[in-house]
Amino acid sequence: MRTPSTLFAKVYYRPIEAAIRLSNLHRFEEQILQRLNGRPRPTPDDFPRWPGLLLKTDQIFDALLNGDLPYGKAGITCANPALLDDPGLTIRHVDLRAWMEKFYPEDRPRFLFSPPECRGLSREAVKDLINEHNNLTLRLNECTSDYMALKEQNATLTRQVIDLQKKSPPDNLSDRGRSTLLNIIGGLLTALRGSSPTGKPFTSYESDSAIMDLIIAHHQGRLGISERTMQKYFAAARRSLAA
Repeated sequence: MRTPSTLFAKVYYRPIEAAIRLSNLHRFEEQILQRLNGRPRPTPDDFPRWPGLLLKTDQIFDALLNGDLPYGKAGITCANPALLDDPGLTIRHVDLRAWMEKFYPEDRPRFLFSPPECRGLSREAVKDLINEHNNLTLRLNECTSDYMALKEQNATLTRQVIDLQKKSPPDNLSDRGRSTLLNIIGGLLTALRGSSPTGKPFTSYESDSAIMDLIIAHHQGRLGISERTMQKYFAAARRSLAA
């Protein structure tokens, strides 16, 4: 099982401890420290198997000597050159991280950087992703609420349609009976909207709308007494007579 990299993180490090972690030699830390026996830096002959350890140590001391990496003693930053030979020389975790970000941005050791940062994501990019995730979560919750409301409305309308279908009488008319009723309706429309050979209107109704308004005014609320229904049957009646 992989050991969490946070177990190797410390508030501050001795240079050799930092080099061990940067070389990914955590498992051999005790062995390396015993071999050095208090010496701050290894020699080329100390660990020929691990040339990277010598390189990382040299890089750290180069940064200390040139002022690129703050240092101190026992975790307290103090720019005193005499400390460079002191066994108590230390580097703070935050300073080591900042130095790596500036001078070795391609290296992302797991004890210094979070998993997203190790995959090449900056802190700003991670924050942007978190904000985007939160915004999308809010939008999802809003859409879910809207969906539930629309779903309830649909259920209500569906129940209303079923109730109306139950109340509507079945159409048991034969084709002949249906044609007969349509012809009668068409005849009544002709009588109400027609005119004599001389052009004199039979009635004062100049449009279907006027006839519909009259019927609705006297029989509003009865089944089929609506403008939409009458428009449908008036048109069907005229087609029946013209057939």
